[in-house]
Amino acid sequence: MAAERPVLALLGPTASGKTDLALRLAETWPIEVVSVDSGMIYCGMDIGTAKPSLEERRGIPHHLIDIRDPAEAYSAAQFRHDAAVCVAAIHERGRIPLLVGGTMLYFRVLQTAMASMPDADPVIRRALDQEIVEHGLTVLYERLGRLDPVTAQRLKPTDRQRIQRAMEVMLQTGRPLSYWHAQTPAEGLPWTAPTCWMGLFPEDRSWLHHRIERRLEQMWQQGLLDEVRQLARRPDIHPGLPALRAVGYRQALQYVQGQLTQEAMRDQSLFATRQLAKRQLTWMRGFKGVQWLDPCRLDAAMLCKELELVLKKAHNT
Repeated sequence: MAAERPVLALLGPTASGKTDLALRLAETWPIEVVSVDSGMIYCGMDIGTAKPSLEERRGIPHHLIDIRDPAEAYSAAQFRHDAAVCVAAIHERGRIPLLVGGTMLYFRVLQTAMASMPDADPVIRRALDQEIVEHGLTVLYERLGRLDPVTAQRLKPTDRQRIQRAMEVMLQTGRPLSYWHAQTPAEGLPWTAPTCWMGLFPEDRSWLHHRIERRLEQMWQQGLLDEVRQLARRPDIHPGLPALRAVGYRQALQYVQGQLTQEAMRDQSLFATRQLAKRQLTWMRGFKGVQWLDPCRLDAAMLCKELELVLKKAHNT
């Protein structure tokens, strides 16, 4: 049965080589890639998300890339649903789904779904955007503290994205976000196929830091600032959007808007990306049943062979 075909999940921190491995595997296996990346979902955000180019993707189907406009919201719960739909469709075509990325929250909700949450309400969101412009984020945070003190207490007063989302849910449903978080989530993967979890876990942090620095330099050379300038021209794009809070984009936008010098932008981008990698590795330690590989000790060809052995074993099970 098609549903019994394996699913391969490949997770790892930023700049660890996940995309290159996925493309290598797809050269010899009937693979379709499902992106597990909260940045690659956005159209027009290509360089700063290290999105594989159209040339690299040629002949290799990729899913959950370029499915949202940067001004639109996209939740982890939506990802779980969309990933399940992709996996089912790939199995129907007799092919193997390969989930690849570094958004660890997305991988987590595949194993344990988040409690059902109301969808974003664009009307309420625009009203809250205007309220922040007119009165400031502090006033909105204080308002949240009166309506949902439990959520407000765990949020930083500067966390615009989460404060705004909490207020949106409160106004939309009449119930605080803490109520929705308390609902019992679904357990288990949203498919029955055997799933092989593989992870790239570099033990040498200096190796990863070097790759991060080199990648950032490549992004600037490839035109990241021009990409951000084009986004900044849109009247509906602002720093509070989830898309623009992505590492690299946030600092580049501040530079484009004259809030940072070029040197400060580079320093802060590098620091923020290293911090992101640190958080990703912390998340990864909490995953169970993952076969870990150290990309510091194995070159790309050897890593690919290791992954192929896992695929062969799962495919013949």
